[in-house]
Amino acid sequence: MAGTTIAMSKLKQVLRWKEEGYSNRKIAQLVGLNKETVNNYISRANADSLSQKELLQLDDFVLDIRLRGGNAAYTDTRFEVFKKHLPYFVEQMADPHNHVTLYQLWIEYKANNPDGYELTQFRYHYRQNTLATQKVSTILADLHVPGAKIYLDFSGDKLSYVDIATGELIKVQTFVACLPATDYAFAMAVPSQREEDFVYAFIQCLHHLGGVPKIIVPDNLKAAVIKANRYDPSLNQLLEDMGNHYGAVIMPARPRHPKDKANVEGMVKTIYNRVYAPLRNRLFYSLSELNDAIAEQVKWHNQKRMQLKPYTREEQFLSVEKPALRPLPENDFEIRFRTRLKVQFNGCILLGRDKHYYSVPHQYAGRQVDVDYTRSLVKIYANKECIATHVRDTTAGKYTLINEHLASHCQAWRSRSKEYYINKALPVMEEMATLMSYMFTTGNQPEEVYYNSCEALLHLQRGTDPLLFQEACNAALSRGIYSYKFVKNIVENKGYGLMKKDKPRSPKTSHDNIRGASAFQ
Repeated sequence: MAGTTIAMSKLKQVLRWKEEGYSNRKIAQLVGLNKETVNNYISRANADSLSQKELLQLDDFVLDIRLRGGNAAYTDTRFEVFKKHLPYFVEQMADPHNHVTLYQLWIEYKANNPDGYELTQFRYHYRQNTLATQKVSTILADLHVPGAKIYLDFSGDKLSYVDIATGELIKVQTFVACLPATDYAFAMAVPSQREEDFVYAFIQCLHHLGGVPKIIVPDNLKAAVIKANRYDPSLNQLLEDMGNHYGAVIMPARPRHPKDKANVEGMVKTIYNRVYAPLRNRLFYSLSELNDAIAEQVKWHNQKRMQLKPYTREEQFLSVEKPALRPLPENDFEIRFRTRLKVQFNGCILLGRDKHYYSVPHQYAGRQVDVDYTRSLVKIYANKECIATHVRDTTAGKYTLINEHLASHCQAWRSRSKEYYINKALPVMEEMATLMSYMFTTGNQPEEVYYNSCEALLHLQRGTDPLLFQEACNAALSRGIYSYKFVKNIVENKGYGLMKKDKPRSPKTSHDNIRGASAFQ
């Protein structure tokens, strides 16, 4: 039957009979094929640049591509479609920032052209039409012990998402981890390469793995290594604390030694190809949405069957790597920062990272103290003794205070209230306490606004003749003018203008002018 696909052994028989000079009709009878099928393959062979003898010397796989993969003389609608897309394929492969592979382009091509070329023919036609060459690696795979190491790095190129509130394009860093024994991968996006983001990403990685490798091998990234040294890198204390918490050894990769980090460097390239490339044309509107997409692509990579191996990376990880990992501790590691600060004369330290103030016992004012803080707590030490503990607050410009830390006058100042001033005035002069009471109850301002007026009345009373001050308070009460300024004017004028009939009367409010102790209930 015309167009029937035949076995390569039978196709070679067709070519051999033709080489012997037999007609197409006779060949069809000899090999048991339809005459049109024989005509079709003989036409393709004649149109090929190689002779029939040279074609017969080719391997079956190569011969199959040449005679059934779309020879230029053979009309195939798939090739016409392929040619239309070819400029786009070339453009995508030429852009290094796309991190696109032929495999990724083939996936997209097949999604839009289900009847198009399969992967082998797709690669063949692309290379035939672009003269692309393959790079051959001569490096043998290293042998690694399962559960022994984990490699950490940040990718060079950044992903991004759109801030819905501002429309701004937010670029983020991509944390990449690799277990070299099984080539199992983990990746996630974080805002930056700062210590907090690095540690957060690493903790999420350990939770994903369900255990801890014995050795942590970070690249010489800024968050992990303070100063790169060929043999003994000076480790950030944060990284040391993290390793101690999880019972792991920290062994940074040496600078300018790519073999030390070949696995993670290769994994970064894989993440480019299998995460960045598929997501390059998608928009995301939050970091969590971007991370969901990254996790989906990395999962696909880990579950994809590997070449030359009858299993996936995930299957290999679950069978040989995960059982070799050390168990996770009960609590996650918290980033611990240490600094030395001077206690200000207001009895507080200023934590510069958050621009937030924390109180210290007032007797330490002017002294240097050690501050140890995590994401949740701030502890302050003097002479190796903890003198204050606060819940961490990142609100800039605010104070976190404990009253017991403050000097007595500061505590009194902070404990001011309406009751505080009325109770303070009542033993001195009942009229002054009544005036203060009406000042608070008839005013339309927040209570704190009248604290200074009460302080001023108390100060004025201490330097004024008691009888004159009492008459001034009665005048204010009788006129319904509950104001420090009114009382002050009367005192300064020595009571001039006061009439004997000035007696307290009800204020111009709904409140009753209740005298005596009942006025303060």
